[in-house]
Amino acid sequence: MVYLTDLKPGVAFIYNNAPHQVMTSEHSKQGRGGAIMRTRLQNLLTGAIFEHTFKGNEEFDEAEIENKKAQYLYKENSNYFFMDLNSFEQFSLSFEQIKSKINFLKEGMELEIVTYNNNPINIKLPIKMDFKVIYTEPGFKGNTQSATTKPAKIETGSEIQVPLFIKIGDIIKVDTRSSEYIERA
Repeated sequence: MVYLTDLKPGVAFIYNNAPHQVMTSEHSKQGRGGAIMRTRLQNLLTGAIFEHTFKGNEEFDEAEIENKKAQYLYKENSNYFFMDLNSFEQFSLSFEQIKSKINFLKEGMELEIVTYNNNPINIKLPIKMDFKVIYTEPGFKGNTQSATTKPAKIETGSEIQVPLFIKIGDIIKVDTRSSEYIERA
């Protein structure tokens, strides 16, 4: 059982008959009232993120979430195919299941698959990944009092904002959670 005080970032539990993971939590006690927990949750089946406030006496079943090593193989129509690196079984996830992460998938890359009841439901990318810049406009000098950025297309086809000094062919590190440039690799 998962109780109110157990709802900390990273904890997975069953809510509305679906596995959810706590992203942020804030516990507060108000005068005469009971304790409440303000949380930001992610539905692990749909990827939806929302905020919810729980009252002090609620309890939940723990979700049996497991992470396994896998390799991304290829995309066919709206399905993305992966291989479990332990059992070598192949399986697919739909666009809807992993839509926020497809901008950073490279064929052959290793990642973690999130499973619920031994069924793959989502993927976890490395937090920092290296990508080659395949197109960006040349930077210009002058009038750069603040940090100025420009769009750049990386090898997966995704577009992110980079500093003016980045040019075609550079390898850059990207934060896959926020889609932000970190540094040159």
